[in-house]
Amino acid sequence: MADGPSVAARDDLAGVVDLFGWLTRAELSRALSELAFKQRTEVDENAIDAAIDLAVAEYALVPAPDGALSGDADATDGGTDRAAAGTGEGGTALAVGPAAFPTLPEGAEDLPHILDVPDRGVDRETLADAVLAQLREEAVEAINAGDAERLETLADVTYDVEAWAPVDVDPIRTRILAEVDE
Repeated sequence: MADGPSVAARDDLAGVVDLFGWLTRAELSRALSELAFKQRTEVDENAIDAAIDLAVAEYALVPAPDGALSGDADATDGGTDRAAAGTGEGGTALAVGPAAFPTLPEGAEDLPHILDVPDRGVDRETLADAVLAQLREEAVEAINAGDAERLETLADVTYDVEAWAPVDVDPIRTRILAEVDE
């Protein structure tokens, strides 16, 4: 989207996802394209992909395992059913993550009518367990790679996760901070 940084902002992305409970990556991309059209801006698919990737990297959006999802995907993503929603690049199910402060971009209130997505929900406990596992995995990868910048981001995310869900992130945070302080 040429002039749409507000549409592509991570909290706006989270707001769009929050409107539905969860969306596949392809559905979110379509929603952002629809918003750009409503706002009379051009669609830049690469910018949309980059915005989604950044929101996922920053834990504003998180991949949701099938066990955390209720409701079925519909024809907006090619008829993918819930069991397949978590597979493939376009079918990855995304939910609002711990680092998000969901906001609705201008015109987003019309998206449920435009996309015609069925009622959906997310089991927060199952999602929190998946996010904790992802955080552990990414911390190990960043430690092994010596990626101090990523470790600092992940350290910040541990505080967000702790406020977002009743999970114990202290062991992960302690390990990350030990690496950052070296």
